[in-house]
Formats: sequence, structure tokens, C-alpha cells
Amino acid sequence: MVGIAIAGGVAIGFALGLTGGGGGVFAVPLLVYGMGIPAREAVGVSLAAVGLTALVGATARYFRGEIDARTGLIFAVAGMIGAPLGSQLSKLLPEAALLLLFSGLMLIVAARMWRASRSQGSAADAAGFVCQRDAAGHPKLGGRCVALLLALGTTTGVLSGLFGVGGGFVIVPALVLFGGLAIHTAVATSLLVIFLVSASGVTAYVANGGALSWVLTGFFALGGLVGMQLGVRLSSKLSGPTLQRTFSAAMVLVAAFIVVKSFA
Repeated sequence: MVGIAIAGGVAIGFALGLTGGGGGVFAVPLLVYGMGIPAREAVGVSLAAVGLTALVGATARYFRGEIDARTGLIFAVAGMIGAPLGSQLSKLLPEAALLLLFSGLMLIVAARMWRASRSQGSAADAAGFVCQRDAAGHPKLGGRCVALLLALGTTTGVLSGLFGVGGGFVIVPALVLFGGLAIHTAVATSLLVIFLVSASGVTAYVANGGALSWVLTGFFALGGLVGMQLGVRLSSKLSGPTLQRTFSAAMVLVAAFIVVKSFA
């Protein structure tokens, strides 16, 4: 059991270090099918483990000056409001329906990432920034920009609370296409947002009487520290499109496994 938890943490950290998100989409199926944890408890453990792992990564990148804290905090504040809403919504759904919706979300994200990998380098220019950059490369936070960041942050928070995911797969493209951030800055900033949104989701989960094993969460977080270092190192050696396609294929396989197990 401990070995599976640490291995799951490595997967979380690896995905976070590689792409700035994606850890939660692997953690929930592993907890449910690999360790027999009830789906709702798996959501809580996943949120806590992803949040702790993201905190470590965000702290290191903040002191290296890689995070746009101003943009990230705006996004995160809205996400922290949305996370409790998602947590409440998850209580209204049967566990089987929650897992099937989760697999559907994974397929949508996989398709988005695959498409993005085929238009690497031109996606941001084609979309046009809603948040324009100043001479130093920082987003100009006008009214329209702030409103969009708040809307996207709230949506991310709801997804986080509902499915137990950090939301990095939404945060990174949103910050690049609409927030005006460079990709490396968006990945680093995503870790800050994931930590804050996950903390909000875990707080709401526990406050609503949800069960949460801190020992299990600790083992996941321990593995996450190792996985993050591996992910960061590998990301520097592989091209962006290759990483996106590999990640997309992995998500499709996990989603298919969930669907098969749900109807078995």
C-alpha cells in the first residue's frame, strides 16, 4: 500500500514538473482502482497531495523569479471561490457518475493537448492576447483582462473541487492564450495557483465532513517531490509537442480504463 502511494506521488510530481499540471488526473484513478479508496475520499487525498507537491515546486520557482505572482494571485483568488462550489456539487452526484464525468474530462483535455501539439508555436499568436504585455513582458491587467482571469479561475476552481484535480491543464493554456504569459512563466505560475486552489478545495472537503488520511497524503506528497525533479529534468530534454502528445495518449488510456471498470 505504501509503495503504491509513493509511486502515485511520483506520477503526480512527474506530471507537475513536466507540464505544470495533470497530476490529479492520474491520482484519482490510482487511488480508486489501485488502492480501493472510495471516489470521494480519493478526491480529497488527490487535492491535498497535488497541493503539497505544487507548493514545493512553486516555492523553488518563486525564488528563481519565474512566477508572475500578480497574475497568478488574481487567477487563484477566483479559483479558491470556485473550489468549494465544486466540492458541494460532487456530493450531489453518484460515485459512478462522478468517475464517468471524470473520464470524459480527461478525454476533452487529451484532445485539446493533442491539437495544441500540432500547432506549437503559433497558437498564442493565432488566439490573440486578451491581456496585452508591457515592455518588460508582464501582462497589462486592465478591466477586461482581470474579468477574464477571474472567470477562468472560477471555472478551474469548480473543476478542482469536483474532480480532485489541481487544474493545471486548464491554468497553463489559459495563462498563455489569454493571460499573455510566456509558456515557461505560465507553467511556474500554474504551480502557485494549483497550491492555493487545492488548499481551498481540501479545506472545503474537510469542513463538509469528508474523510482524509493524512498518512496516505504524506506518502503521495513524498513521492511527488521525487517525481517533480524527474519531470523538470525530462522537460528540458524533450520538445513541447512530444511531451503533449505523450501526456495526451496516457490520459486516453486512463480514461478508457475508468470507463471499462465502471461498466464491468
